[in-house]
Amino acid sequence: MNVARVSPGLVFCIFFVVSYFTNKYVLSVLKFTYPTLFLGWQTCTGALLLLVTGKLGWVEVNGFPRSASMFWLPGSVLFLGNIYAGSKALSILPIPFFFVLQNVSEVVFILLIRVTQRERSSWMKIFSLTLMLLSALTLTLHNPQFGPNGYGWIAIHLFSIGSYRVFQKNSKSSHLSDLEQQLINYMVSMLLLVSAAHPTGDFFGALEFPFLMSYEFHSGCFASAILGFLLLLASVKLKSGLSLVHCAVWFFLAKVLASGLSFFIFSTELSPLTLCCILTNHVGEALSIHSDRV
Repeated sequence: MNVARVSPGLVFCIFFVVSYFTNKYVLSVLKFTYPTLFLGWQTCTGALLLLVTGKLGWVEVNGFPRSASMFWLPGSVLFLGNIYAGSKALSILPIPFFFVLQNVSEVVFILLIRVTQRERSSWMKIFSLTLMLLSALTLTLHNPQFGPNGYGWIAIHLFSIGSYRVFQKNSKSSHLSDLEQQLINYMVSMLLLVSAAHPTGDFFGALEFPFLMSYEFHSGCFASAILGFLLLLASVKLKSGLSLVHCAVWFFLAKVLASGLSFFIFSTELSPLTLCCILTNHVGEALSIHSDRV
């Protein structure tokens, strides 16, 4: 095995797992359910780190015209919907459930592509999407304890992901790199989240948070922001050196690894039917990647 070839993927998997576990710890274990502040901190840190590392020449973030950022504005709104709804859903759902339902975003993506570009899908692709959709629906019906709140937010999350991918695919502002797109996403999200902190009551609610002055809370929030930025760099590095299919394989492995390890880190009730749904969903995801390769 060529270590140099697989090292970007391994690094990505490590940052992916640790980043999700850190966010889950802050959101579920510490129960910091104030997303405007939590995500505002993450996006502010991400934007500052991108600007600083870009100025130092460590990453390539070039200047871009205002028209390009205005054109990308719908994508930034979808990105905000993605992270906000994802944060709310992750605070309620176990990590394996979260990824099973998140995979349905592939169904949303294919349906929107079919409508906007009239692209046809192979029978294997349709079969894989059916497996993912049916396993997600069965998982939801078999585990009603998470209620409409958890499943409602994950629905918004997966729709935002699918729509964002379609917007990226159809976007004509190809001169914006992935990091430049993300910088715009961070800045727009930060401004909207900060302006919403007071109307939503998150600002005053956070002042009464019992862990506000604790070491665990400050360490978790600091780690979540830094790990999110490192995960962004690792994913961009991965995409720059591999094809889309090979990148999808590493994303798949990272999600499987995070789901498997989460059973040892966080308390999760697991019935035989639930386990079957999780495994079936990942099989469907693997078939979907294979159909793209074929």
